[in-house]
Amino acid sequence: MNKTELITAAAENAGLTKKDTERVINAAIDAITAALVKGEKVQVSGFGTFEVRAREARMGRNPHTKESIEIPATQVPAFKPSKALKDSVAK
Repeated sequence: MNKTELITAAAENAGLTKKDTERVINAAIDAITAALVKGEKVQVSGFGTFEVRAREARMGRNPHTKESIEIPATQVPAFKPSKALKDSVAK
């Protein structure tokens, strides 16, 4: 499912127009992104938690030259699904 299909499905479920639903979904994505940029966690009950995790620096290898390279430490977004979501998918 891509973003357009998500908007269509959500609009049908909520009884809203696609245009209004698209605004809501875009606003939610923007709010989650802004919170993660600030380093905050975003918990959505029954769905999961979005957070930023630190990834340590590590050694890697260039597959073309086989040369070792250092991959720097970085911050990455992560999602941890809730138990309710895991149980729904496991059925």
